[in-house]
Amino acid sequence: MQIYNLKLTQFALLMSFVNFLFFHFPFFKFVFQNVHHKSFNGIIIIISLVVLMLVANAFVFYLVFFLSRIVGKFLLVLVFIINAVAVYFINTYGVIIDGTMIGNVLNTNYDEASSFFSLKLILYIFFLGVVPAFYIIKAKIVNVTLKKFLITSSLALLFIILVAFANASNWLWIDKNSKQLGGLAMPWSYSVNTALFYIHKHQKNKKEILLPDATIKDNEKAVVVLVIGESARSQNFSLYGYKKNTNPLLSKTENLSSFQATSCATYTTAGVKCILEHKNTDELYEILPNYLYRNNVEVVWRTTNWGEPPVHIRKYQNRDTLVKDCKGDGCNYDEVLLTGLKEQILASKKNKILIVLHTSTSHGPTYSKKYPPQFETFKPVCNSVELANCSKAELINAYDNTIVYTDYILHNVIEDLEQLKEYKSAMFFVSDHGESLGEKNLYMHGVPISFAPKEQYEIPFIVWTSNKNLKQRNPNDILSQNYVFHSVLNFLNIQSPIYDEKMNIFK
Repeated sequence: MQIYNLKLTQFALLMSFVNFLFFHFPFFKFVFQNVHHKSFNGIIIIISLVVLMLVANAFVFYLVFFLSRIVGKFLLVLVFIINAVAVYFINTYGVIIDGTMIGNVLNTNYDEASSFFSLKLILYIFFLGVVPAFYIIKAKIVNVTLKKFLITSSLALLFIILVAFANASNWLWIDKNSKQLGGLAMPWSYSVNTALFYIHKHQKNKKEILLPDATIKDNEKAVVVLVIGESARSQNFSLYGYKKNTNPLLSKTENLSSFQATSCATYTTAGVKCILEHKNTDELYEILPNYLYRNNVEVVWRTTNWGEPPVHIRKYQNRDTLVKDCKGDGCNYDEVLLTGLKEQILASKKNKILIVLHTSTSHGPTYSKKYPPQFETFKPVCNSVELANCSKAELINAYDNTIVYTDYILHNVIEDLEQLKEYKSAMFFVSDHGESLGEKNLYMHGVPISFAPKEQYEIPFIVWTSNKNLKQRNPNDILSQNYVFHSVLNFLNIQSPIYDEKMNIFK
């Protein structure tokens, strides 16, 4: 059968088969791992999914190409190239292309995206995307009559419905695993979830819900520095019992507490939103910086990262702004966030100050490029973006060095605050989410929170205060990220109708 002279039905079936062969190994690997494939019911599920995958994709290809061969070829070429990229990330990092991951992709920036570039990715795109695209473009497709199209489409649709209803007894299993199945089926994983992402984004772009007005209760000078960590998991902090000394400076710091905590999500945008909101919700409530700024608190946002909710303050400073006044090698890393920090606090004409430092220190896959060379405490390290190619020790060493560097940054923040004798001061460090480092063959983050491993949601929640007598709650309590909002209000002595004493870490 020549690829250059195919009837539309044959071409649609062939493309569906190639799509199935090239891009669905992860899908059926998951199925085999989660059904009793030697049982009769397990065999039925596997056969049904194979048949449905082939027929459903062929049906869609058939429909699109009947309407327009030019549009059909363009879309199919695009599908194969995107499929190749998606399967590369699934195979390399163990991700699932669900709505969460689509949000990560669409919200990423160039620096972060370019860190994933590798020869292996190019090979995936060339052999699984470009090569099939050549044949798709060159293929001569013989169209069918409208009558033939209607008959074939009706039969295919009827067949899909019958197979689906024949598996009625397996719907519970399919529903239970729908996120994983949907996130591994090509091209539905990214096409459907991209549409859903923009629908949800449109809904969330509505004007934020303002919180009731707050009142500053005293004139005491007080400052809080909230450091939002990136991809920091608590189990690699020696403050949380890790055997390697990743916190050489903080472990010697007085008035420091480390709390057990979990993140609301496993990706940046939702994790940061949760840190800044008074409760975990799908709604867009006024976040802490906006709320305090509107209520006459000095607020400064400094960032080397991205993915925060809309920040409505006057002093928003990104890396490009800060680097102008920064000197030294540390300016290429998260130390740039400390540039003139103490001086900016002292220059404020207000008594209540919130500084937010949004870091990017532990974001993969290039952990070894997130810290200056002098912080390469643990060796050898992984320098590849293909994390599975590194040994476990190399990967963990590179990641642990980012924690050592984080320790240094937090220590410097505390040193700056200790010099502000006329201020009551506090430093909060809370990560947006955790990170997988090869456990269960998963890397980085982004697995839906409903079945994410603990490495991706157990996070550090570290607090330092200048007041030695300020008592804090039991460190064994498991906190959520929302505790930040209420604890900051309490520390700055700001009264608000939405303040929740139960979510305040200070006694």
